[in-house]
Amino acid sequence: MATPTEILHTNFGFDHFRDGQEQVIKQVLEGHNTLAVMPTGGGKSLCYQIPALINPGVTIVVSPLLSLMKDQVDSLRQNGIAAAALNSATPREEVNPILRSAYNGEIKLLYVTPERLAMDYFQYQLGFLNINLVAIDEAHCISQWGHDFRPAYRQLNDAIQRLKTHPAILALTATATPQVQQDIGDQLGIPEDNFVITSFARPNISFAVAHPHQGTRQYILKYLTAHQGEAGIIYANTRKRVESLTAFLNEHGIQAAMYHAGMTAEDRAQVQDDFQFDRVPVIVATNAFGMGIDKSNVRFVLHATSAKNLESYYQEAGRAGRDGLPSEAVMLYHANDIQQYRWFIDQSTADDEYREVQYEKLQAVTAYANTPRCLQQQIVSYFGQECEPCGHCSNCTDDRQLEDITAMAQAVIAVVKELHGRFGKSLVAKVVTGSHDQRINQLHADQLEHYGALKLSQQAAGALVDYLLATGYLELDGGQYPVVKVAKPGWRVLDGEATVQRRSEPQPTRSSTTVDETPEQAALFELLRKQRRKLADDQGVPPFMIFSDRTLHDMVRLQPQTPADFLTVNGVGQAKLKKYGQIMMDEIGAYLSGNTD
Repeated sequence: MATPTEILHTNFGFDHFRDGQEQVIKQVLEGHNTLAVMPTGGGKSLCYQIPALINPGVTIVVSPLLSLMKDQVDSLRQNGIAAAALNSATPREEVNPILRSAYNGEIKLLYVTPERLAMDYFQYQLGFLNINLVAIDEAHCISQWGHDFRPAYRQLNDAIQRLKTHPAILALTATATPQVQQDIGDQLGIPEDNFVITSFARPNISFAVAHPHQGTRQYILKYLTAHQGEAGIIYANTRKRVESLTAFLNEHGIQAAMYHAGMTAEDRAQVQDDFQFDRVPVIVATNAFGMGIDKSNVRFVLHATSAKNLESYYQEAGRAGRDGLPSEAVMLYHANDIQQYRWFIDQSTADDEYREVQYEKLQAVTAYANTPRCLQQQIVSYFGQECEPCGHCSNCTDDRQLEDITAMAQAVIAVVKELHGRFGKSLVAKVVTGSHDQRINQLHADQLEHYGALKLSQQAAGALVDYLLATGYLELDGGQYPVVKVAKPGWRVLDGEATVQRRSEPQPTRSSTTVDETPEQAALFELLRKQRRKLADDQGVPPFMIFSDRTLHDMVRLQPQTPADFLTVNGVGQAKLKKYGQIMMDEIGAYLSGNTD
């Protein structure tokens, strides 16, 4: 019987496991219920695909989205592995043949939705199969403390316990705080000793935050002009914003398509296909787009509106750079978005405890957008871990002169003191900028010593309050209507014992998503990319499923001329060598001899 390492090399074309993969596979093969928390693009799927090829019987994979299933099945078939999906898109007459193939050992992986697994008749059908593992993808959906809770996931444990073969359970997610991890474990009977939590850091992604004073659209247009020819996703929080931003970009010569839940299923499928197949480089979308996207060569993800929470931001940002190559994630922060989200929580019928958690998540987004520390560190610490500064986020690379804002900070802190820590951020901003708001008059706040101390707009003063909160000079107290109080470091600033510094707004650049290659290597990469596109069109699959960009760059570097050489390329296994090896080697050979068209 082949070992996990042998299968990794022969079937998937990799020489080494990524962090955590080997441990998860070992636990699964020993029959232990396991929770695997790995970053997006961290190789979660191999954690059940390799055991599926070793174990007798069938592995059931529970996945929330039909498009995600299709991509996984297509990708496995490219690696010569038989897999199938059973969902609402499966024609009725194909269901029994698929189950029969699984019974006969011809299909090792069967992808299903959580709703189908819970159906009584499907449970009866599964009774004929030797199921030894149930892998639950996007397992954070099971937790009401997660950012993407789905009630159907709550029924999974009951459905799994009804299976006759009593399979092991593997829960997988990229976005689980310690609280969510514990909830998943409790729901699925996974002891904490069987949690495999890898680092949340994504070293190949350069995170950035922008506070675009010149306008969001202009910032995005400049950014896309600097990143022409690269694939990227732009997220906005409403359909209206998606539509208007797409129209704006198209009017300015940027090829972009839109995606939101208000479009027909056919139109959404067409847009997704166009993006997957590299026909459209840029998608402008609501968060309805993305969970089913397995495209490995997304070079950037922009959030045109602030995220609702860091879990969903990290997951959406993580759709960049799944191939491990340099990529970028930028959040364009707007305080107005946060106020809108807060209003939605206020109007919610959820219980107080749940709403309190949502308020805290919103505050974490504001802290992320205003912190001067490494952005990768800020995200990783949110998920309960620590890491070294990344060295390439917008904060780490910020070489602009630090500006001393001690006097402005003292004015804000003094106002908070004079208000006795009893009011929220917006009132503090109004007082310090000298607003004549009715509420100011009611409170006689215009009589305070530091009323009107700053000649700033209320928006700029609000951003300064957020910065002082993010850097720990001020602190918030309370959930739905939090009040601003002076923190210990703030008292030192007020007493003149400490200074406060801040940098100004960065401009978008191109530096972080390029691979270091000579002009000759870049030309060969483009030729190989065209050949990959032809192969993909012939096969009817997205180009990245043939070879990832990382694999093409490795071919450029190694310039393989023999089958043995070709197998040393990252991401090339026996199946891909047999299907495409000679074609790609001929292309490389022609380029090296100067015989290209």
